[in-house]
Amino acid sequence: MAKRVAIVGAGVSGLACIKCCLDEGLEPTCFERTGDIGGVWRVTEHVEEGKPSAYRSLVSNTCKEMSAFSDFPYPEDFPVFLPNAKFLEYLRLYTKHFNLQKYMQFQTTVISIKKRPDFSTSGQWDVITETNGKQKTAIFDAVMVGIGYLTEPSLPLDSFPGIDKFKGKYFHSREYKTPDVFVGKKVVVVGMGNSGVDIAVEASRVAKKTMISTGHGAWLISRVFDDGYPWDMVFLTRFMNFVRNALPGRLTNWLVAFRVNQWFNHTNYGIVPKERTMIREPILNDDLPACIITGKLTVRPSVKEFKENSVVFKDSQDEEEVDVVVFATGYKASFPFIDESILKVENQHASLYKYIFPPQLEKPTLAIIGFLRPLGAVMPVVETQARWVTRVFKGLCKLPPVDTMMEEVNETKKHKVKWFGLTYDEALKIDWLVYLDQLACAIGIKPSVPALLLSDPKLAMKIFFGPCSPFQFRLTGPGKWDGAREAIMNQWKRTLKPIRTRVVEDSSNFIGYFLKALAFLVVFVGIFYGFN
Repeated sequence: MAKRVAIVGAGVSGLACIKCCLDEGLEPTCFERTGDIGGVWRVTEHVEEGKPSAYRSLVSNTCKEMSAFSDFPYPEDFPVFLPNAKFLEYLRLYTKHFNLQKYMQFQTTVISIKKRPDFSTSGQWDVITETNGKQKTAIFDAVMVGIGYLTEPSLPLDSFPGIDKFKGKYFHSREYKTPDVFVGKKVVVVGMGNSGVDIAVEASRVAKKTMISTGHGAWLISRVFDDGYPWDMVFLTRFMNFVRNALPGRLTNWLVAFRVNQWFNHTNYGIVPKERTMIREPILNDDLPACIITGKLTVRPSVKEFKENSVVFKDSQDEEEVDVVVFATGYKASFPFIDESILKVENQHASLYKYIFPPQLEKPTLAIIGFLRPLGAVMPVVETQARWVTRVFKGLCKLPPVDTMMEEVNETKKHKVKWFGLTYDEALKIDWLVYLDQLACAIGIKPSVPALLLSDPKLAMKIFFGPCSPFQFRLTGPGKWDGAREAIMNQWKRTLKPIRTRVVEDSSNFIGYFLKALAFLVVFVGIFYGFN
């Protein structure tokens, strides 16, 4: 009999889990507490308890080629970066194409997941669910949890003296939907993450005054990168990743700072990161510098205290009048349906091998999918996690001994500054490509560039110097997809298709190639004379 697998959540992670279970001949049942798929990408008019919530104007931070499922490219006429409605449409197309919906149970909440009495030998779980007020228990051979970490807001009001006396309106960014609440108001957004910046920019278009408060600052990246191409198709290549990780950390950080400052000087705009030895999550926003330089939005330091109708920032005694406060202060991760003896979250981090498996379980039949923050698209990460996990469930891939897993988990917790490459400021943040390659090696799906240089040199060059799109992980090994090579070779064509709506003669190519050749010649001559 096929092993029965319970899947919690029908967002991006849950859909990947269902598909990967089917690919491995497992029998999935997906429990979704709402009435539809999509998770955070299904934007609703009101905040729903226990569900990720997003604002109506949400747009993906990663482009369609880099955030596709590895055997299902986006339609070529879809925008390069996707508004939430288009992203949800893609998820519906994926669900329909692979016939996933029949494995889902909607309006069903998972109440608890407990080991069965014979778990040490069977690895089975009792899963208690509730539908329309009625509870039901079922036995599953394995469990995959894909609820992410965007459901429980972190609102540390104790850190903001005077907020209890503030007479204006305040709320967490999770409750934000449209900028109507800001019309004619004086607004301060506390926190400079992606959501905080998006909300501050939207507020600046209708508010009387808009401020964003940050104690840390951040590097800002535009979605539109070199030559107008998507940032991640330029930044996330095997060649660029090799260079970044081969250089000393200080030099890598300097190069990152130099590159992002080519757009605008972050120091002049008051947002340069306070901590430079570790990389905070970059902010993806195309409009913030324009809002600052036109005076629509000002950047302020951390909040010192609130008054009845105003706010005082650190390093200042002046009071700034304010009507609305938005706390973009992040989220708290939790898994309330799993006992803490099995999975405990401390300091926004859980002891999970490869961010997936609780290492001390007698049987590896519980997997947490998507509980990490990669600098890159989430979809290829959760899909690759699910591909590995389902093969572990089947016994086709083996985990290392407990001691080995615990050693790696403890090293991750220490969160040391690395000598080479980038070090991120939180343990949950990872090097996107390094992590993908680790999982791909465990499955047997990592493409071999040296081997391809002999058999298919054109493809090898695309893989090493071009974008590391998810289709690379379908070229070989389990789950090989015959359309992977074509998808890789045509990825730039699909990227340009929706933006080339007016065909013009391209006169810049020759000049561009000439200047690059001239620059290369200058460098070569400089090196030659340097050695002589």
